[in-house]
Amino acid sequence: MSDLAALLPDLSTTSWLLVVLGALIVGFSKTALPGAGTLAAGAFALAMPAKESTAALLLLLILGDMTALWVYRREPDWRTLVRLLPSAMVGVIIGVFFFAAVDDTTVRVTIGVILLALVTLTLVRRAQAARRTAAQAESSGGPPVTRAEQASGSRKGAAATAQGIGYGLLGGFTTMVANAAGPVMSLYLLMMRMPVLTFLGTSAWFFAVINLFKLPFSAGLGLFTAETLAMDALLVPVVLLAAFAGAKVARRISQSVFDKLVLGLTVLAAIGLLIP
Repeated sequence: MSDLAALLPDLSTTSWLLVVLGALIVGFSKTALPGAGTLAAGAFALAMPAKESTAALLLLLILGDMTALWVYRREPDWRTLVRLLPSAMVGVIIGVFFFAAVDDTTVRVTIGVILLALVTLTLVRRAQAARRTAAQAESSGGPPVTRAEQASGSRKGAAATAQGIGYGLLGGFTTMVANAAGPVMSLYLLMMRMPVLTFLGTSAWFFAVINLFKLPFSAGLGLFTAETLAMDALLVPVVLLAAFAGAKVARRISQSVFDKLVLGLTVLAAIGLLIP
């Protein structure tokens, strides 16, 4: 234990509180609210230099991914994953070059603007879909289309494939440059009208694959240090405890509350990225 303590980074008390808070958010977000993960990125960025914080957070995210996979391993929508993962990997590679070429401020502002635009698009599409559903029900005299029917229809066709490719690219790009893909992918999965557990299972598998795919690129950029590894080792129990709590909460949360929380956290994350 003394050897581990000797390797820990020299952080202030406030910075240690921030990284512990970030670790709690990582665990909870992986099993309950994926869109909250960007708040952890913000906490780590406040506590440490930006590039070091990206590497430290990535290792904890992978731990959270493995925990979420264990909890939700039977829940994913495999068609959605097949649609997203190839383009997300391309997005990661684009993000590697972008990360190496620009400063931290440009990264934050770029992602913040993207998130706000996607939230606006999601809300507009939901309003349009609600109006169409109401109009169809009024004209036919039948009941509104169910969530399951909406989900089934939304997954079909070239439009869904194109959206999946676009969101996959954005997800891969934002996760590589700032570990901020949680809100991007949450918006896409919300658009697909997935039930809570399917949403969480699909998200768990997506990030487990993509974060492992990112690992060699991050190592190649020289982002990992002995101090980073020592600090993450200390934070492992924090992530696991929070993930266990998140899994308990997720199975009790209503679909409506879940959707609103994801959208709200995405907006908060975007605003946080835009504030210097």
